[in-house]
Amino acid sequence: MQVKATTKYLRTSPQKCRLVVDQIRRKPVARALEILQFSDQKAAHLVKKTLESAIANAEHNEGADIDELMVSAVYVNEGPTLKRWRARAKGRSTKILKTTSHITIEVGESEGTR
Repeated sequence: MQVKATTKYLRTSPQKCRLVVDQIRRKPVARALEILQFSDQKAAHLVKKTLESAIANAEHNEGADIDELMVSAVYVNEGPTLKRWRARAKGRSTKILKTTSHITIEVGESEGTR
């Protein structure tokens, strides 16, 4: 049983999100929540909300036991980029790219309980 939760259009770069996501891959959900709770990065809060949503989906829709869940797959895709302009010297301008992310987390029962 695999249960998925997705958060789209987050205003943080995918590169910064992947640093956080790599820490929780293939961990039990209790340990993953603990890692995210004590992380200082902005992306950790956003990933934690998505993970809590996946856990709630598994519990409510599939009747899964929370203690047996693991983070089976987690990935961050690039969303659309907001393009802005900033005034520079001598009448020139510079592009500002504001990147967005899509986070997808899949949780499932650990291999020992099957």
